Amino acid sequence: MMEISSRNVVEGTSRAPHRAMYKAMGLTDNDLDKPFIGVCHTGNEATPCNIHLPRLAIKAKQGVSDAGFTPREFSTIAVSDGIAMGHEGMKSSLISREVIADSIELMVRAHQYDGLVGIAGCDKSLPGTMMAMARLNLPSIFVYGGTIMPGMLNGKQLTVQDVYEAVGAYDAGNLTLEALKNIENYACPTAGSCGGMFTANTMASISEALGIALPGSASPPAEDERREKMVYDTGVACVQALKNNIRPRDILTFEAFENAITILNAIGGSTNAILHLLAISHEAKVKLTYDDFERVRRKVPHVADLKPGGMYVMNDLDKVGGVPLMLKKLLDRKLLHENVLTITGKTMKQNLDNIALPPSNDDIVKPLANPLHQTGTAVILRGSLAPDGAVVKMSGVKITKFTGKAKCFDREELAFDAVSQGKIKEGDVVVIRYEGPKGGPGMREMLAVTAALVGQGLGEKVAMVTDGRFSGATRGFMIGHVAPEAYVGGNIALVNDGDEITVDTETNKIDLHISPNEMENRRKQWTPRKPNYESGALAKYASLVGSAAQGAVTSPIW
Repeated sequence: MMEISSRNVVEGTSRAPHRAMYKAMGLTDNDLDKPFIGVCHTGNEATPCNIHLPRLAIKAKQGVSDAGFTPREFSTIAVSDGIAMGHEGMKSSLISREVIADSIELMVRAHQYDGLVGIAGCDKSLPGTMMAMARLNLPSIFVYGGTIMPGMLNGKQLTVQDVYEAVGAYDAGNLTLEALKNIENYACPTAGSCGGMFTANTMASISEALGIALPGSASPPAEDERREKMVYDTGVACVQALKNNIRPRDILTFEAFENAITILNAIGGSTNAILHLLAISHEAKVKLTYDDFERVRRKVPHVADLKPGGMYVMNDLDKVGGVPLMLKKLLDRKLLHENVLTITGKTMKQNLDNIALPPSNDDIVKPLANPLHQTGTAVILRGSLAPDGAVVKMSGVKITKFTGKAKCFDREELAFDAVSQGKIKEGDVVVIRYEGPKGGPGMREMLAVTAALVGQGLGEKVAMVTDGRFSGATRGFMIGHVAPEAYVGGNIALVNDGDEITVDTETNKIDLHISPNEMENRRKQWTPRKPNYESGALAKYASLVGSAAQGAVTSPIW
């Protein structure tokens, strides 16, 4: 049965002032008699990922109206990871995920909306929106703003990843300034989220696997006319979900999260998805751990040849059938839970039965019998350097084991300067610490550093280990999310220059080769650091946030 909370706001003589304010915005008594659907978007001029979302929100509102309910548009923040990258601004990125979830919650609770359409584009706005949906547990549906089209230069498809790597090539003397400028000018031609299987496209794909978004909604580009129809249809579907009383926690079951982990590994998606799935599951009150990620990964082949480790972009995947193609292939191999409920009111299997798929292109999506990797690419590591865990993405990485000598940096900028000055050599393990959830705060992404290393030809000749994060555009032997983090005295804080570190993705180990006695002696000498921020949003986040191994979520202190 429909639960209509908005009646608390607009019914009865005592609510005349409330109705008067709605009428000031053009609503009629007929509009006020209908259930209210919040239409939230993260549109702004900070990023091409989100600049078009206000236009898409109009289509979603039209869908809600045509289906017979009253839409109420509102917006929230979104940080551009690409523009915040490589400087102090990136500390705000992960924190924005929590602010997005909190702000959506507050808007919906304050105005007693009955359902929610959430439209998001850049990296943290996708999980932030889905976290709010799981937390509120009102009939809700997610829709992605869409991928950017790839840039073209000399017959080659470009993404923002190519620009970052071009900076490293320029610093190494392997690229002229004119060539760098050309890549910069052509890489990002339209609105939409970064084009490879980076974090935004990964989380969009996951939204379909979770069942919280309409089938086929992830892959159409931002500027494609299908995107507007998909958003309109999402508005209509939200009305139907409210009528049928389908709520996020009916959909976001443990089995749905296993489906999400499956698609993450099959597409070679961003390691950030591990962090975000842990956070969404926390809001949905589903217990999900690193062990679940590793158990599922071992059963799932990696089949999509997508950037940053592969050749193609999201637009290429869209041309051969998009995420439904991937899900259908996995379903046919019995790698998905087929009977999970989705936002359509149908099961995953029923949704896929109704989708006509074009013949697949084996260049873009390999047959499951002949995959790029026999097992999934989002690997969980544990060992003396990361007792609580760490993550690495193996798509496009040829090596599985690396042993080298540590070069330690206590800030990302110090590491980037060392890379730019040619101080990182083959065989080094670059350790960047005090960049974790509390220590940064905010777990900065290290794309500027990793791309510079790749641009210098060191992508698989060095390793990197950090308690921070990596962009979905990162490639190479790069290990992030080391837990416990340095700020709380994790073992990564005790590494010295020259220490030997081994990372082995076949045995899932990450070890610091010093004796237990030496580790204990260093721990006694270690002193906690003062927080980098003592007031404001970053300080508040640092005081409340937990470990990356649990999704870096914030919890109240009672």
